[in-house]
Amino acid sequence: MNDIKIIDYGSGNLLSIYDAFKKIGVKTTITSNKDELREADAIILPGVGSFGAVMKNLTEYEDVLHEHIDDSKALLGICLGLHVLFTDSEESSNMKGLNIFKGSVKRFNLSEDMKIPHMGWNDISINKENVDILSGCDNKYMYFVHSYYIQPEDKDIISAYTDYGGRIPVAIGKDNIHALQFHPEKSGEYGLKILENFISTI
Repeated sequence: MNDIKIIDYGSGNLLSIYDAFKKIGVKTTITSNKDELREADAIILPGVGSFGAVMKNLTEYEDVLHEHIDDSKALLGICLGLHVLFTDSEESSNMKGLNIFKGSVKRFNLSEDMKIPHMGWNDISINKENVDILSGCDNKYMYFVHSYYIQPEDKDIISAYTDYGGRIPVAIGKDNIHALQFHPEKSGEYGLKILENFISTI
């Protein structure tokens, strides 16, 4: 059985993610212990709040996360757990991200009739060149809550887009790393399918 850890670094909707995995019959453990995280086959990296606050809390876990990725172990980032994988963010210009992928996180620049944050259900369009864990979920609706979006330098890592004031990337996948802007744990049947797909990659 795979050892799956949800990292508790003081920021994240941990119990809903834990419950979502439980629904698909997968045991996970919520932990802040670095030694336990080092033993994990997969790490779930959630994030709620601001980029700067999340990165401040994540600082002591940077070495663990980089080691985990370098060992070709699976990682799933959710919401701000996607943003922090990049170089920097307009939300907190004085704070650097994990820089696992080159690129920035940008604030929506929308017309007055469009609300920020982008909140609620929206469909995703899968990049057919990089389906990864989103198999079976093309044009399905997922649940979003965000005011910022990613701009990867390497477009090949983008696995899905949505449309909100324009076409924006909302998921990435490369090798052992996957990350989602939307919340699979709040996205019903197809959100759970994505978690099942992720488990199958471990």
